[in-house]
Amino acid sequence: MRMFAPLAGVLVLSAVSAVAQEQPAVDCQNAVTQMDMNICAGQDYDRADADLNKIYKQAVAAMKAKDKELGEIDAAYVGAEEALKKAQRAWIGYRDGQCQLAGFEARGGSMEPMLVSGCLAELTRKRTTELKQLLEPRGN
Repeated sequence: MRMFAPLAGVLVLSAVSAVAQEQPAVDCQNAVTQMDMNICAGQDYDRADADLNKIYKQAVAAMKAKDKELGEIDAAYVGAEEALKKAQRAWIGYRDGQCQLAGFEARGGSMEPMLVSGCLAELTRKRTTELKQLLEPRGN
């Protein structure tokens, strides 16, 4: 019986892999079916999220540097990195709740995933712009 469980896992993974390989690529420039539009919206969000994660890492590094610089003046000035992380956690909660709400326009319907992914992509791009502003030098 113990030998059956690993074998069953391998069979399930093989089946899932085969199904994933059979799924044709979607032309997101000409998506017509709702399933294709859902897939394309999900891919758009994935790209936006990857961009956000890249910029967020840069922003964390910049805030660490700011903390180091300000800490040399006075330890009481340190906290930029923690403030960024706190803001990001709060933003994630807002984004997820707002986009869940956006999905209620088509709740339970085939269009709901597209609405949610579209919202996620839009809010994520806006947040990426906000984080990029942290990286821009400011005149004193």
